[in-house]
Parts: sequence; structure tokens; C-alpha cells
Amino acid sequence: MDINIWMWLAYAILFLNFSFSAVVIFLERRDPAATWAWLMVLFFIPVLGFILYLIFGQNLSRRRLFDWADKKKIGIELTIQKQIQEIEQQLFHFRNPHTQENEDLVYMFLCNNDAVLTEDNRVDIYTDGREKFEALFDDIQRAQDHIHLQYYIFRIDELGKKLIRLLIEKAKQGVEVRVLYDEMGSRGVRKRHFKELIRAGGKVEIFFPSKIPLINLRLNFRNHRKLVIIDGKIGYVGGFNVGDEYLGLNPKFGYWRDTHLRIDGTAVHAIQTRFILDWNQASHNNDIHYADRFFPQRDTAHDISMQIVTCGPDSEWEQIKYGYIKLISSAKESIYIQTPYFIPDASLLDALRVAALCGVDVRIMIPNKPDHLFVYWATYSHIGELLKAGAKVYIYEAGFVHAKTIVVDKKLSSVGTANIDVRSFRLNFEVNAFIYHYETGQKLADIFERDMKLCSKLTPERYQGRSKWIKFKESISRLLSPIL
Repeated sequence: MDINIWMWLAYAILFLNFSFSAVVIFLERRDPAATWAWLMVLFFIPVLGFILYLIFGQNLSRRRLFDWADKKKIGIELTIQKQIQEIEQQLFHFRNPHTQENEDLVYMFLCNNDAVLTEDNRVDIYTDGREKFEALFDDIQRAQDHIHLQYYIFRIDELGKKLIRLLIEKAKQGVEVRVLYDEMGSRGVRKRHFKELIRAGGKVEIFFPSKIPLINLRLNFRNHRKLVIIDGKIGYVGGFNVGDEYLGLNPKFGYWRDTHLRIDGTAVHAIQTRFILDWNQASHNNDIHYADRFFPQRDTAHDISMQIVTCGPDSEWEQIKYGYIKLISSAKESIYIQTPYFIPDASLLDALRVAALCGVDVRIMIPNKPDHLFVYWATYSHIGELLKAGAKVYIYEAGFVHAKTIVVDKKLSSVGTANIDVRSFRLNFEVNAFIYHYETGQKLADIFERDMKLCSKLTPERYQGRSKWIKFKESISRLLSPIL
């Protein structure tokens, strides 16, 4: 009798596994690589695999999370339509000839991402955490109307506490303060850590909070964006989160090398719109209503052209990845990439491989140490593919490189929150600035070349000489890379 019970239980598990597999294959309509990865998990870990799928495998692509209806109130829809029509009719007046050279990329982002082109911006580049936060704190001190702050990771350590104290001070002065953080990225942080800020009039919300304590079925979908908007005039976007390690104070990582932008210009309106959408999704009863003071009109003498491009698991298209592929395919001389994780899908890997085989100087910089082991070894596995094609790979030895930058021909660039991996392209909510400006591209290329002096070069011979144990870890990690 006991044997029969166990047999029926085994049959039930097999049936459930078959059913779950059918869901993965026929209903979710995933990328084939991700489908096979999940089938392996379900097959080798029958019960636990299904639990993991419930937590990490949900598909948000058909769900409406953000309401774009209010964009009509601030004129975004009309601006987008006007720019699209003028480009289609070849009537658009580009202030910068370099931007016109990339008209097709501008058009793609306009049509499929509602990414308005702005041409009156100034950009300051920060690669050091202390300098970035010093500038940010100075801007916060000068805030007069509102401070909107959003980070994937917000730690309650010395830096985090210092920032909260400053926000409390501004809230007491009557400045509207809003803080949005991601629950998964800011594990251990609770609203009670902001109680003094809330008491002073500040507002704090959590992106995708747990509905049941210790259980969050949406934790795989992380809001990885790092945005700050001050008075609708100054915006920050890039790789730095809030925490002492971003000041180089964590012995595990040492010096933290990242890239962050401070933007002054109309592009801040696009960053503001993104924050409002994220805030309203998270706050429900504490929505921001679009108002002119959040989008002040300014006349500036700046001349940097850019588009603020976003993507997420609810999007139909992988816009940031498509932008990367377009940049890579347009390269004539060089491609410089800095990324902490390099796990491209086949389309992006092929684009880089073709560029390298065509003689383009492809250079990729990655860290010398992992912050996520499986991701690190998957990175090494994919790097080997490009070494064969003639790309140059540099291992940053002076600490941990966390920058997410790409520079093409030293004149076209993108900086933001998206890594070169499947998670950033399909699972995370990300934001990047695509910049059409020669001087900015040259500055970012100079920064890359300066960092090369702090790197060791990963030669094909060095790569081939890695141990069998490392090769085994690479193989396992590569199989799981579609769902890492």
C-alpha cells in the first residue's frame, strides 16, 4: 500500500511537471534560451523548481503597470508626434549635425519608447562616488521646490543616514521630498527607517513590496533605476546607488569605479516623467499629479542632444538592447564597453562579433572580482567568444568596475543603469541616456582609456590557460545565464 502511494505521488509530480512545462512553452512564449533553462530547472528539481518558477519566472510583458495617459497634460504626446512627423517628412531641424547622422536611432526611440529628443542639455560626468555625492548633496541643499529620489539600493549606513538627514532638513524647509526604493535591492530597509523624514513631511514608497511577509512573488522584477530630480531642473542618472561601498569603503570590493551623469536641461523632464510613473505605480493613494512646476520651462545655452530611454519586463520591445545593437552596428572605428556583467543574448553577441571581425576596435572592460558568482563565471564564458573574434578584453584591477557605458567611434555614447545581460534587457526596469555629442563621447572614451592603465589584459592565451574547474563553473553558469 505504501509503495502504491509513493508511485501515485511520483506520477502526480511528473504530471504537474509536464503541466508546468507546457505553461512555460506554450503560454508564456518566452525566448527559447530562457525556455530551455526553465525546463532544466523543472526537470531536475521537480517540486522546488516550480516554486522557483513562481518567484522568478513570471512574465509581466502583457501586464499594464504604468499609466501613460497623463503625458497629454504636459505635452509629451504632442511633442513626440511632432518630432516623428518632422523626421518622416525630413523637416526636423537638428541643432547638432552629429545628431542628424543618427536620425534613424532617434526615430526608433521616438516611435517605440516615447523618448523625446532634447538638444539643450549640459552633462557632467562623475566616476568617483565621493565626487558624485558631493555634487548631489550640494544640489539638494539648493533645492527650493521638490526633490525626487529613486534608487535600487538604499542602505541605512553612514552615507544613507547622511542623505536622510539632509532630506529631513529640506522637508522642514517646505521642500517636497519623495523617496522611492526597490524592496529587493534594498533588502532589510523598512519605511520605519524613514520615520523622521515622513514626520517632517517627506513621502517614502517601495517598488513591488511584499504583500505577504518574507514572500514576494515579484522579486525577480527589480526597479534597477537610479534617478534624482531636483526642482525639475537638475537630473541624475547612472550606476551609483546609496551605500558606503559606493564610496569605496567596503574591503570586499575596494575602490568603486562607476559612471553617473548630472544633467541640466530639458532632458530632465523625461527623467521626471519616468520618476512620476514609477512613483504612481508604487504609491497608489499617494500619486503625484502632473504640474507645471515639475516641468519648468527654461532657456539654456547648452547644446548636448540626448534621449532618455527606458525598458522593463512590461515592455513589448527591449529598447535599450536594441539601442546598443544599433550603436554597435553603426561603428566604423571603435566600440568601448564597460560593464560589471557581460551576459549578452545571441543577437548582441553576434553584433559585437561581426564588428570585431570587420576590424572595428572592440574593447570590453569587466571587473576582476565577482559580486554575484554565477553571473561572474557566465561573463567569463561569453567573453571567450569575443576573444576568438579579435576583441580586446580588460580586467579592472584597481577595485570593482560597476559602470554601464558604451562609446562608439568616440562620439556616440550611452550611460545609465542597464548592464550587458539578459536581466537588464528583459527583467529589470532600467533607464539609459543615449547621447549624440562628440565632446561627451570623447570624454567617455578618454575615461575608458585612463581606466585601461589600471587593468590587466585578458589575452587568448591567458583565457585558454584557465583551469578545468573554472571551465566547469563557466559551463554551468552559461546554461543558467538566460534566467540569472
